[in-house]
Amino acid sequence: MRTWFITGGTPGGFGLFYAEAALNQGDQVAVTSRRPSELREWAEPYGARVLVLPLDVTDAEQVRAAVRTTVERFGGIDVLVNNAGRGWFGSVEGAPDETIRRTFDLNLFAVVEVIRAVLPGMRARGGGWIVNMSSVAGLVGAPGFGYYSAAKFALEGLSETLRHEVEQFGVRVLLVEPGAFRTNAFAGFQDEPVNETVDAYVPLVEGVKAAFVDHNGRQEGDPERGVQAVIGALAAPVPPHRIVLGNSGYDAVVAMHENALTELRANEKLSRSADF
Repeated sequence: MRTWFITGGTPGGFGLFYAEAALNQGDQVAVTSRRPSELREWAEPYGARVLVLPLDVTDAEQVRAAVRTTVERFGGIDVLVNNAGRGWFGSVEGAPDETIRRTFDLNLFAVVEVIRAVLPGMRARGGGWIVNMSSVAGLVGAPGFGYYSAAKFALEGLSETLRHEVEQFGVRVLLVEPGAFRTNAFAGFQDEPVNETVDAYVPLVEGVKAAFVDHNGRQEGDPERGVQAVIGALAAPVPPHRIVLGNSGYDAVVAMHENALTELRANEKLSRSADF
């Protein structure tokens, strides 16, 4: 029986799909949420195999306390899923400073705090999985959502480096890059104001907001199937370093890499001319 620690356990999100998949295969789960009362009814049928913890992942003290409580209850953490996160729309030039900071606080710095709290135990036991929920936007830039992309790009680099640092201890790292999935991720955009500070970008940002609102409930990705794909990757004889989820996301990432490779090769002479 493995113990999972999953952040961002809001109803309708990837977090609870991870939790249910783990529980259905006989594991035990700690799920964190900023509003744990929302999970009380969901957790009851699973009894002692579920621990629901209040957690604002941007609060380092709360992070450490939640990890300690999980270890005291279950004895250790075998699989960490860094799922908490969200984006706010705005242009690179005109997004408010507060939006930029909270985007990085939630999507990058909070992940760092959780990893740092969990990793010592994994190292001591000689194994574990760290699953970092990135995004297709962490590989392909998203106009009007640039700071979310930037935070996820940073998470990609962090995870790549972390993988090399911890493999000597038996700890493995998987990046998960979903496209548009039918979770609650788009639900809050309807009532969110456009706080763009540069008028020239307002039409772009309003268009991004409208696209999210229009697509809500019609996303192509099935989160239950997405989680099963991740579990399949964890169990693979040679686990991948990353897995892109969804048809449109897969196509976008492949096209990005192919275009980048074409451009790289087209400029090979210039690249190689820079050495002594």
